[in-house]
Amino acid sequence: MGKSRARRFRRAPFSPTGPEQCREEEDGPEDEPAAELLEKLQHPSAELREYACASISKLLQQKHVIPVFLQRDVVRCLGPLLMDHSLAVRETAAGALRNLSACGGFEVCDDMVTKDIMTPLVALLKECSTGLDANQASPKKCREMNKNYTEDIANEAINLLWNICECSSTAVHIFNKEGCLEAVLHCLKKFSTNVDLAISVANCLQAVTEDNPDLLSSFNSSAQQILETVMLCSESTMKHVLLRTLIAGTVWNIKDTIPAGSLGSTLNAILKIFSESLAIDAGKMIILMNEAERNRLKLAAEAEENMSDAVDNCVSEDDGMEEIPKEKVRRENDISDLLPFDKWELNEVTALLTAQQTALEIIVNMCCSEDPSDDEWEELSSSDESDLFMENSYNEGSGLLMSPLCLSDEVNSAFLNNLIPKKILEKTAFPNSVALDICMHNASWKPLIKKLNAVQCRALTCLHSILLVSDMDCLGGASALQSLAQHLSQLVFSKMELPTDTEFLEAITSALRALLQTMASKNISQMIGKFLLEVAMKEPSLVVAGEALDALFDVFADGKEAEKAALQIKLLSALKEFQPVFKMRIRKEGKGQYSPDQLCVLDNVKMNLRRFIAYQETLGKTPT
Repeated sequence: MGKSRARRFRRAPFSPTGPEQCREEEDGPEDEPAAELLEKLQHPSAELREYACASISKLLQQKHVIPVFLQRDVVRCLGPLLMDHSLAVRETAAGALRNLSACGGFEVCDDMVTKDIMTPLVALLKECSTGLDANQASPKKCREMNKNYTEDIANEAINLLWNICECSSTAVHIFNKEGCLEAVLHCLKKFSTNVDLAISVANCLQAVTEDNPDLLSSFNSSAQQILETVMLCSESTMKHVLLRTLIAGTVWNIKDTIPAGSLGSTLNAILKIFSESLAIDAGKMIILMNEAERNRLKLAAEAEENMSDAVDNCVSEDDGMEEIPKEKVRRENDISDLLPFDKWELNEVTALLTAQQTALEIIVNMCCSEDPSDDEWEELSSSDESDLFMENSYNEGSGLLMSPLCLSDEVNSAFLNNLIPKKILEKTAFPNSVALDICMHNASWKPLIKKLNAVQCRALTCLHSILLVSDMDCLGGASALQSLAQHLSQLVFSKMELPTDTEFLEAITSALRALLQTMASKNISQMIGKFLLEVAMKEPSLVVAGEALDALFDVFADGKEAEKAALQIKLLSALKEFQPVFKMRIRKEGKGQYSPDQLCVLDNVKMNLRRFIAYQETLGKTPT
């Protein structure tokens, strides 16, 4: 029958500047045509060039506007401005290109590399790296905003580099060839005074170190020392939690460069960071931070009101005094409304959820090796020898699944001692209802709902991987597995009707499937097949339905307990009734909605469904 497959996570590349998100549509300054703004990029006035860059940056967050700018060669228009003599222009130009890369997606990023955006970007990055030391001696700051242009430009440039390297192997090759690692690590050294810059560097490092053996030789002892220093940082803000988590992920990517004698302690440190990140209750953090934000805004409003009253009093006491306008006259090219405003509390919660999602994704990758080839998976999925599959799963040389962290008993022990499985299980629960209510009724906080759900789904996928590679005793024995089965069932049946979120259903179905495989292999009693049957018959996604059917095949494949349970839920009659429906759905929906790989899996499930029904009929247990 079909078998559960370990899943490796690839990091999401997109990171629009500031707290804004890419949008399909928005009422904005779209009346200013692209041609006019691009023309202003060549204006002698630095203020006008800055204004044009900021306006373009805002517009490029709207996906439907991007093709208009691409047709007018926006990359080649903005690229030279990365080295503009005005620091403000450099920053806004980098921000605009960052938004283009973030909201444009893979094809746009690849096109940016083709149009040689890497040449000015690498030059800017190296200049920023050199400028960081110069600024330390004599900071070039805007007096009005106490702004460090060099660090802010570096932040935009590194985010742009991150996005492009996520999407383009050519960009990664240029990163390696041009020795960008040294400049990026130099920026990371600012983590104690500029955590936002350090987080950008950490994101970039995770991207460029993944599946990039050519870069490993550049991670000498000095480079490793920088990463270790960041991992040992004791700051407790959520941004620092995120920073440590990202750097821990980078260290995992370059683990082959770590001396054998230090590997165990290094991986123990990685797991400790993940454990600390997952131990934080995101729901409680949302409640606390939301209250802190409300108090801050209340105090700010009171202070502003008091200031306004003081101004009014001064005016009324001196009739000869010219009246002070309550609003400053906006200069023609003011860009203040185009820049993000501070939302410290929201950013802290966002950082925490990102850290937890990142930690869970890396743990999933720790539990598996490189993806085997399609031929290997086809061979596995066509095999009915589940014992052989599970035996291969523990064979490090097979290239399939491996023991946790794929290394040693010492590290496996560290994995369990950090209680990561317990903390992962806690993350599989539905988010705090009070926290959800806060997010639902606050437009700025509403995007957190998607992040909360993402953490839950990642935790379920992580649980799936751990179940596949861990010994039953390490998981707490038969009673713990039965409790886990009850917990996962409650996640589905706690709602009035079957959940419709496809990502959630895929995640929980895969977790249940792995659990039931483990229980069936150990002859542990289970009675939750009804859930899988409901998912298979009611789920609109054929992929999820197929996962549920495969799980049923594994659970009810053999044994007296399985036969008894199959009779209780009338499994055979239900499957015989569902078989023509499933075949028809594959025929009608398949080609239009699913990839060739997914269709191949579904065809295999269809064949196994026919075989399983025939097997059940031979048992002579058909219910009347």
